[in-house]
Amino acid sequence: MQETKALKSKQLEELKEEVRKELLAAADKSLELLDFIDVTQRLRVAYHFEEEIENALQKVYDNYNDDFDLYYTSLQFRLLRQHGFFIPYDVFNKFIDKKGNFHECIKSDIQGILSLYETSHLRMKVDLTLDKALEFNTSCLKSVDATQLSKPLGGQVLHALE
Repeated sequence: MQETKALKSKQLEELKEEVRKELLAAADKSLELLDFIDVTQRLRVAYHFEEEIENALQKVYDNYNDDFDLYYTSLQFRLLRQHGFFIPYDVFNKFIDKKGNFHECIKSDIQGILSLYETSHLRMKVDLTLDKALEFNTSCLKSVDATQLSKPLGGQVLHALE
Protein backbone atom coordinates (compact mmCIF):
# COMPACT_ATOMS: atom_id res chain seq x y z
CA MET A 1 0.00 0.00 0.00
CA GLN A 2 2.77 2.43 0.96
CA GLU A 3 4.75 1.48 -2.15
CA THR A 4 1.74 2.10 -4.38
CA LYS A 5 1.22 5.53 -2.85
CA ALA A 6 4.89 6.41 -3.29
CA LEU A 7 4.84 5.18 -6.90
CA LYS A 8 1.73 7.22 -7.71
CA SER A 9 3.25 10.27 -6.07
CA LYS A 10 6.42 9.84 -8.14
CA GLN A 11 4.38 9.40 -11.34
CA LEU A 12 2.39 12.53 -10.53
CA GLU A 13 5.57 14.56 -10.06
CA GLU A 14 6.95 13.23 -13.35
CA LEU A 15 3.76 14.18 -15.19
CA LYS A 16 3.77 17.63 -13.63
CA GLU A 17 7.36 18.10 -14.75
CA GLU A 18 6.42 17.05 -18.31
CA VAL A 19 3.57 19.56 -18.39
CA ARG A 20 5.86 22.25 -16.95
CA LYS A 21 8.37 21.57 -19.75
CA GLU A 22 5.62 21.75 -22.38
CA LEU A 23 4.40 25.03 -20.93
CA LEU A 24 7.88 26.51 -21.03
CA ALA A 25 8.44 25.18 -24.58
CA ALA A 26 5.24 26.93 -25.72
CA ALA A 27 6.27 30.23 -24.11
CA ASP A 28 7.60 31.68 -27.35
CA LYS A 29 4.59 30.64 -29.40
CA SER A 30 1.70 32.86 -28.32
CA LEU A 31 -1.15 30.88 -29.85
CA GLU A 32 0.12 27.53 -28.65
CA LEU A 33 0.72 28.99 -25.20
CA LEU A 34 -2.79 30.41 -24.94
CA ASP A 35 -4.30 27.06 -25.94
CA PHE A 36 -2.06 25.23 -23.49
CA ILE A 37 -3.04 27.46 -20.57
CA ASP A 38 -6.71 27.15 -21.50
CA VAL A 39 -6.48 23.36 -21.57
CA THR A 40 -4.75 23.19 -18.17
CA GLN A 41 -7.52 25.35 -16.73
CA ARG A 42 -10.28 23.27 -18.30
CA LEU A 43 -8.66 20.08 -16.97
CA ARG A 44 -8.52 21.72 -13.53
CA VAL A 45 -4.76 21.18 -13.17
CA ALA A 46 -3.61 24.78 -13.62
CA TYR A 47 -3.13 25.19 -9.86
CA HIS A 48 -0.03 22.99 -10.17
CA PHE A 49 1.51 25.55 -12.54
CA GLU A 50 0.31 28.87 -11.17
CA GLU A 51 3.73 30.52 -11.19
CA GLU A 52 4.58 29.34 -14.71
CA ILE A 53 1.18 30.42 -16.03
CA GLU A 54 1.41 33.80 -14.34
CA ASN A 55 4.89 34.38 -15.81
CA ALA A 56 3.74 33.26 -19.25
CA LEU A 57 0.69 35.54 -19.17
CA GLN A 58 2.84 38.45 -18.02
CA LYS A 59 4.96 37.87 -21.13
CA VAL A 60 1.81 37.72 -23.30
CA TYR A 61 0.59 40.96 -21.72
CA ASP A 62 3.96 42.69 -22.15
CA ASN A 63 4.04 41.68 -25.83
CA TYR A 64 0.32 42.09 -26.42
CA ASN A 65 -0.72 41.23 -29.96
CA ASP A 66 -4.16 42.07 -31.31
CA ASP A 67 -3.55 40.66 -34.75
CA PHE A 68 -5.47 37.46 -34.06
CA ASP A 69 -8.71 35.98 -35.33
CA LEU A 70 -11.86 36.02 -33.18
CA TYR A 71 -10.99 32.81 -31.34
CA TYR A 72 -7.52 33.87 -30.25
CA THR A 73 -8.48 37.49 -29.58
CA SER A 74 -11.22 36.24 -27.25
CA LEU A 75 -9.03 33.58 -25.66
CA GLN A 76 -6.19 36.03 -25.02
CA PHE A 77 -8.60 38.60 -23.60
CA ARG A 78 -10.30 36.03 -21.33
CA LEU A 79 -7.10 34.51 -19.96
CA LEU A 80 -5.52 37.88 -19.29
CA ARG A 81 -8.65 39.26 -17.61
CA GLN A 82 -9.05 36.10 -15.51
CA HIS A 83 -5.54 36.61 -14.21
CA GLY A 84 -6.03 40.26 -13.32
CA PHE A 85 -4.56 41.99 -16.37
CA PHE A 86 -6.55 44.91 -17.70
CA ILE A 87 -7.33 44.56 -21.37
CA PRO A 88 -9.74 47.09 -22.89
CA TYR A 89 -12.79 45.70 -24.60
CA ASP A 90 -12.03 47.73 -27.73
CA VAL A 91 -9.78 44.88 -28.94
CA PHE A 92 -13.03 43.52 -30.39
CA ASN A 93 -13.72 46.63 -32.48
CA LYS A 94 -12.19 45.00 -35.55
CA PHE A 95 -15.10 42.52 -35.49
CA ILE A 96 -17.73 45.28 -35.37
CA ASP A 97 -19.17 47.21 -38.30
CA LYS A 98 -19.83 50.96 -38.50
CA LYS A 99 -23.32 50.48 -37.08
CA GLY A 100 -21.91 48.88 -33.94
CA ASN A 101 -22.97 45.33 -34.79
CA PHE A 102 -20.75 42.31 -35.07
CA HIS A 103 -19.84 41.42 -38.64
CA GLU A 104 -22.17 38.80 -40.06
CA CYS A 105 -19.23 36.87 -41.49
CA ILE A 106 -18.05 35.79 -38.03
CA LYS A 107 -21.27 33.82 -37.49
CA SER A 108 -19.69 30.89 -39.31
CA ASP A 109 -16.69 30.86 -36.94
CA ILE A 110 -18.31 28.68 -34.27
CA GLN A 111 -15.10 28.19 -32.30
CA GLY A 112 -14.55 31.96 -32.30
CA ILE A 113 -18.17 32.65 -31.35
CA LEU A 114 -17.93 30.15 -28.49
CA SER A 115 -14.70 31.72 -27.26
CA LEU A 116 -16.22 35.20 -27.39
CA TYR A 117 -19.31 33.88 -25.59
CA GLU A 118 -17.14 32.60 -22.73
CA THR A 119 -15.19 35.87 -22.72
CA SER A 120 -18.31 38.02 -22.60
CA HIS A 121 -19.05 36.69 -19.12
CA LEU A 122 -16.01 38.64 -17.88
CA ARG A 123 -17.48 41.97 -18.89
CA MET A 124 -17.48 44.99 -16.64
CA LYS A 125 -20.21 47.61 -16.48
CA VAL A 126 -18.45 49.79 -19.06
CA ASP A 127 -17.84 46.93 -21.51
CA LEU A 128 -20.77 47.69 -23.81
CA THR A 129 -19.07 45.78 -26.62
CA LEU A 130 -19.08 42.64 -24.49
CA ASP A 131 -22.75 43.18 -23.62
CA LYS A 132 -23.48 43.17 -27.35
CA ALA A 133 -21.17 40.19 -27.77
CA LEU A 134 -23.12 38.14 -25.25
CA GLU A 135 -26.40 38.88 -27.00
CA PHE A 136 -24.93 38.21 -30.45
CA ASN A 137 -23.13 35.03 -29.42
CA THR A 138 -26.08 33.58 -27.57
CA SER A 139 -28.22 34.08 -30.66
CA CYS A 140 -25.55 32.55 -32.92
CA LEU A 141 -24.95 29.53 -30.69
CA LYS A 142 -28.68 28.85 -30.27
CA SER A 143 -29.09 28.85 -34.06
CA VAL A 144 -26.35 26.24 -34.54
CA ASP A 145 -27.23 22.58 -34.90
CA ALA A 146 -24.62 21.23 -32.47
CA THR A 147 -25.13 17.70 -33.78
CA GLN A 148 -23.65 18.82 -37.11
CA LEU A 149 -20.42 20.03 -35.49
CA SER A 150 -17.36 17.99 -34.62
CA LYS A 151 -17.87 16.02 -31.44
CA PRO A 152 -15.88 18.16 -29.02
CA LEU A 153 -17.07 21.48 -30.46
CA GLY A 154 -20.73 20.44 -30.53
CA GLY A 155 -20.50 19.34 -26.91
CA GLN A 156 -18.89 22.63 -25.93
CA VAL A 157 -21.70 24.58 -27.63
CA LEU A 158 -24.37 22.56 -25.82
CA HIS A 159 -22.56 22.90 -22.49
CA ALA A 160 -22.14 26.67 -22.92
CA LEU A 161 -25.87 27.14 -23.46
CA GLU A 162 -26.89 25.11 -20.39
